Amino acid sequence: MEKEAQPNLRLTATELGALWSGYMDDSMAICVLKHFLSKAEDEDVISILNFALELSQKHVDEIAEIFKKENQPIPHGFTDNDVNLDAPRLFSDTFVLVYLHNMGRLGLTQYGAALPFAPRDDVLHYFKKCIASSAELTEKLAKVMLEKGIYSRSPYVPTPQSVTFIERQSYMNGWLGKQHPLTAMEITGLFLCQQTNSFLKVLLSGYAQVAQDDGVRKYLQEGKEIASKHTEVFSGVLKDDELPSPRTWDSEVTESITPPFSDKLMMFHSRALSVGGIASYGASMSTLSRHDLMPTFARLIAELGKYGNKGAEIMIKHKWQEEPPRAADRNRIIKDRKN
Repeated sequence: MEKEAQPNLRLTATELGALWSGYMDDSMAICVLKHFLSKAEDEDVISILNFALELSQKHVDEIAEIFKKENQPIPHGFTDNDVNLDAPRLFSDTFVLVYLHNMGRLGLTQYGAALPFAPRDDVLHYFKKCIASSAELTEKLAKVMLEKGIYSRSPYVPTPQSVTFIERQSYMNGWLGKQHPLTAMEITGLFLCQQTNSFLKVLLSGYAQVAQDDGVRKYLQEGKEIASKHTEVFSGVLKDDELPSPRTWDSEVTESITPPFSDKLMMFHSRALSVGGIASYGASMSTLSRHDLMPTFARLIAELGKYGNKGAEIMIKHKWQEEPPRAADRNRIIKDRKN
């Protein structure tokens, strides 16, 4: 028997939300990548930028096509009005690779989270392609960054002589008693969070340098200071176990004060990364077996949440914040009928 065609399913809230967020992120990425590409000099960087730009353009086109079929409004997102290709370079080619590596990793995480909740064939196929292409981008970046000596490897741990089992409940100690050395999973989370903040510190440093609005500049500067502080926290935990931290990229920002991007784009980007940081911290926190580290993560998550809320207020004030798809406001509907 032939398999019956899938019925014409409506987009679920999860599918719609993931697609809407993807459109916003990729329309922003197109602006950023275009400027990077207009200033890049290294042939390897140019090749990868072209590949990444092509992916982002395909993504917005495919999402727009799905939305058209569903009579869903296509987000405004970001356009050529949000990028100035004539502005001088703000970041070095080296940092461009670091940027692509971090953003590609975030994309893989988001696509992987969306895939299990996409029952519709076209949406499922879309996210499968996104995962495959993002994995290809990550592979290209790893190869080039290793060749150039700028890939930050996570720390190594000794190879155990045999399989062992935990024998004492004191293994979970943190506040009292001797702390056990960090596990490989804990090291992964700490290293990733430290690496992300090291990248974010440099990105926001450049953004704050070129922002036009005083309030936006102050917000971006605050974000840079938060990222710097969080970097020191995670680096300190790794150092206590005599483990190395990822390298930093502070010198990869130029002295340009001409904005290559709109304040709207830089605000959206900084807030999106801070909110994404909450998810990364939560995932890392779930791997912890040392109680002393849990309050640290909880405190840092709260700080990122407060910073993200402040960013939302600034964007709403300037009418930059697009409203995502949401549930019907039943109470308002009923109230309007009464009037």
